[in-house]
Amino acid sequence: MEGHLLMSAKERRHKSVLEEVDRKRMTIQEAARRLGLSYRHCRRLYKRFCEQGDAGLVHRGRGRRSNRAKATQMKKAVLKRYKQRYKGFGPTLAAENLAKDGYKVDHETLRRWLLADGQWKRCRKRRRYRSRRERKDHFGELVQMDGSHHHWFGAQKTACCLMNMVDDATGHTLSVMAEQETTQAAMLLLQAWCELYGVPKALYTDKKSVFVTAREPTLEEQLAGEQPKTAFGKACAKLRIEIIIAHSPQAKGRVERNHGVYQDRFVKELALRRITTIEGANKALHDGFIDTLNDKFARTPASETDFHCPLPKQLDLADVFCLEQHRTVQNDWTIRYQNRCYQITEDNHRLPKPKDKILVRTRLDATVHLYLGDKPLNYRLLTNAELANRIAEQPEQTPRVEPQKTNQPRKPSNTPWRQNVTLMFADKAKDTL
Repeated sequence: MEGHLLMSAKERRHKSVLEEVDRKRMTIQEAARRLGLSYRHCRRLYKRFCEQGDAGLVHRGRGRRSNRAKATQMKKAVLKRYKQRYKGFGPTLAAENLAKDGYKVDHETLRRWLLADGQWKRCRKRRRYRSRRERKDHFGELVQMDGSHHHWFGAQKTACCLMNMVDDATGHTLSVMAEQETTQAAMLLLQAWCELYGVPKALYTDKKSVFVTAREPTLEEQLAGEQPKTAFGKACAKLRIEIIIAHSPQAKGRVERNHGVYQDRFVKELALRRITTIEGANKALHDGFIDTLNDKFARTPASETDFHCPLPKQLDLADVFCLEQHRTVQNDWTIRYQNRCYQITEDNHRLPKPKDKILVRTRLDATVHLYLGDKPLNYRLLTNAELANRIAEQPEQTPRVEPQKTNQPRKPSNTPWRQNVTLMFADKAKDTL
């Protein structure tokens, strides 16, 4: 046969084995076992080999158009739509959005089209990260929390922080957008998780000051035998949530990798919807975007037992996720807090005594609440005019006159005691003589 014949490694192996059959050194049944083929298919191959030679072993579909190939017009329309609306999207995400527009195409087919058209470049596949720690078996057994700082609204806009929680067993995610990774943002996200799923057993966080503190314990903490906690740590202690500290980003790899999903898909979703505000981003998150991610990427846990604890009916999460400080009651039943003066009213069932310590809670909605023990106190905020009148009504105190200090030596005083001591020593001197 003249010309060149292109054969694959599999076809060359078929050729070498069937040549042994042709030389009567092997039976067709033995050749079928060696090639991993059925006896009937091996007979068909050997028949074509005898009739056509090496060309009979070449796959008959090579060089022919696939019966499932997309039409040329369809391909041009998809590439045009991608260039107009989804430029820069990955093939997988772009295929999902194109399906919504009526262009149903597999992501691998779209990848080949984009590579051939020069609209996509091959990305070097990173080495697979192999973690020694397996997933937890139960939903709610361990939830990873972290903040992702990124230019969510474009490179021209200020970077914001996406607070994100990912369950270790299932991959379920919940997030909220904020300006920075603050205590209020972390509390708001954890409160939403508790209201949606229940109280998780443990949180896996990094060493940021929002979650842990390195300060020395106060005297009250030392006497109570407690470790220093942040405001977020105190809220977790009330719900008996254990905080586990990760010493590297790779330790909490699930939430770190989930950041990449948000930075790819959510940035493009915000651009499509033309959202440029934090309020709009939070609305988009909870209007279906998070549900879409969970439906696509979440998995079934190894165990059906849910480790989330239900919230007690009498528990108010607003009193759990708050900032707490203690203040001392003054003689006129007022306290100072955040440069403001609060008057405890007389209509309280139990009035605190002056110099008593009361608890001041600032909730996430910025409202202030006073407590004596676990009982709330009624109060009112004093205006600047009332404070000025109180200061004017206070009596003027006469300045204290300090005695003038002199450098002259102090003269001994002739007190009766000193005179008696002098006479006593004089009498002893006479007796000695």
